[in-house]
Amino acid sequence: MAPWIFLLFIAVLDFGFYAYALISVENAARVGALYASSSLGAGSDGAGVCFHVVQEMRMLPNVGGSTACSCLGGSCTAGPVQITATALSGGSCVEATAGATCARVAVQYQTMQLFPLPGLAGSMTMQRVVDISIKSE
Repeated sequence: MAPWIFLLFIAVLDFGFYAYALISVENAARVGALYASSSLGAGSDGAGVCFHVVQEMRMLPNVGGSTACSCLGGSCTAGPVQITATALSGGSCVEATAGATCARVAVQYQTMQLFPLPGLAGSMTMQRVVDISIKSE
């Protein structure tokens, strides 16, 4: 009976790890969107959004203390994290008011496998997208 209890314990621990990673991705997307909404220039500032997102996710095991983001246009990567920050206007905003300017921040995270046991989820990709209106200056 002990091996089954051990496997159940490992599965619950693995699920807890994935739940923590999903909550971290959601919070990081929210923090990146809040930074992007601070001004018109920050709406498409990929490096600034990347810095804030990685700071929020630094407690995850394969992100660690790395704050180095490599950016090309509005898309940035920092290890297993991919961040895209874009400024939207008009009808593409969720809050489609006349003349509205919004920022969209997308965060994608590739988890690592905690316990390499058959039947467990393994590595998962989690993605969250946040749209937020930009404060007018």
